[in-house]
Amino acid sequence: MSGMNRHTGAVMDGTEHLAQSIADILTTPLGSCLARRDYGSWIPELIDQPVTPALILKLYGATAVAISRWENRFQLRRVSLETGSTPGKSVLTLEGHPLDPSTSNSLVRLTIPLS
Repeated sequence: MSGMNRHTGAVMDGTEHLAQSIADILTTPLGSCLARRDYGSWIPELIDQPVTPALILKLYGATAVAISRWENRFQLRRVSLETGSTPGKSVLTLEGHPLDPSTSNSLVRLTIPLS
């Protein structure tokens, strides 16, 4: 499936477009889209909380729920959180399989910055 780069307007295909779509889903607060109040995820609500094992588990759950609901082109297999040395800079790493027949069941790793 092809789409458009949200910053440049250029055509995007494959995993680039998939990563952009997933990043949009995960970083959109629930209730912020007027036409689809249930679009997005709980991640924006969780970002500013202290990083604890319970918070990391909530982030993983929010990621899995949002992707399973809004991105039917990706089958999530693994989520991990990487916190950097700079406060407030974290990255979610997602591993899974694109459900596009042309990808022949390949494993894809996507990195989604959270800030």
